[in-house]
Amino acid sequence: MPKRYLVLAEGRSGDPHYGKTARGVVRYAPEKVVAVLDSERPGERYEGFPIVGSVEEAMPLGPTTALVGVATSGGRFPPAWRELLKSCIAAGLDIENGLHQRVSEDPELVELASRSGAELVDLRKPPDDLNVPTGANLEVSARIVLTVGSDCAIGKMTVSLELDREARARGIASVFVPTGQTGIAIAGWGIAVDAVIADFIAGAAERLVLEGVERGGELLWIEGQGSLTHPQYSGVTLGLYHGCAPHALVLCHAAGQEYVNDDPRFPMPALRELVELHEQMALIARRAPVAAIALNTRALDEEAARRAVAEAGEETGLVADDPVRFGAARIVDAVLTQIGHDSA
Repeated sequence: MPKRYLVLAEGRSGDPHYGKTARGVVRYAPEKVVAVLDSERPGERYEGFPIVGSVEEAMPLGPTTALVGVATSGGRFPPAWRELLKSCIAAGLDIENGLHQRVSEDPELVELASRSGAELVDLRKPPDDLNVPTGANLEVSARIVLTVGSDCAIGKMTVSLELDREARARGIASVFVPTGQTGIAIAGWGIAVDAVIADFIAGAAERLVLEGVERGGELLWIEGQGSLTHPQYSGVTLGLYHGCAPHALVLCHAAGQEYVNDDPRFPMPALRELVELHEQMALIARRAPVAAIALNTRALDEEAARRAVAEAGEETGLVADDPVRFGAARIVDAVLTQIGHDSA
């Protein structure tokens, strides 16, 4: 039976940051979605899908799976969510959960699921047999491109998906490689590298590259995580960077952002400095140039957005664009030229 998501976005369906899983799945896997649940907005619609106020209201629409569509601080469920999860399980819905707090290890939820026949899946639970890289990441024939960012939650997954979509539209054997819970929900495979033991992050990234090739990828777009400049999440970024051994990078940046993590203690470096930083931090065995700048101009009107794109290109000497707002073609062209792909 095809998977049909009831996307749980309680209190967050209008929030582009904490509701990013819901937004990502609705945008990039709409064929899986039947409704969004948010008791604060019943009767409204989101991207054409109905917003329901309860599990009972959703059931006539035929969902098979309740997808946790929020990203909370610390990756734990708010207290009120427990009853929501129990309602889903009692209705026979499977649960797919991308938070760090695992539903498959909760005795009460496991007991309820055993009675209703529901399956509890934790998308962030990594495989048990991960290890350090073997060097196979340097031997695959595919070209590998990693999205990196000047901060967290600025669109690295979205950029990867947009570039993959553009490449596939050109007939390129392109594969999006998911490294976080939202990407996994969209693509149906992957490893959430931020839940991997630190020593094994690079090994997990290598495994993802190999699977991307097995899935037919000649051009792999690796979904970036964290940020080298972030005071909390730089570790996962470096492990992913070295483990996937990219041939090129796409640097994602939010136009006009003054501070990393919105913290005045961490002033945002200039774009040209960010380019230099990421190129200097590459794996010694494979240097990775920044091929283009993917600018997030969501907070700007169109005139200001076009001006920001032009200024980013002038500052860095690289192709810059907002692939969501203005299309991914120019960035894909720049990447293909950089990596020497035949379709450039």
